[in-house]
Amino acid sequence: MTVTFIKRQKERARQQRNQDKQVKREERKREKAERPTRAVGEADPDIAHIVPGPQPPLDM
Repeated sequence: MTVTFIKRQKERARQQRNQDKQVKREERKREKAERPTRAVGEADPDIAHIVPGPQPPLDM
C-alpha cells in the first residue's frame, strides 16, 4: 500500500465519522424538539422523589 492510499483511507474514515456525528446531532435536536415541555412550577420528574438532607441507610 502506498502512503497516498493510506491517507485517502484515513480521510474517508474521518469524513464518515463526521457524517455519523452530524446525524446523531440532528436526531438529538429533533428528539429534544418533540419532548413535551413542563408547565411553570411543575417539578422536574428526574429529581421529584429526592429528599434533601441525610438519607436513611440502605438495608443489605
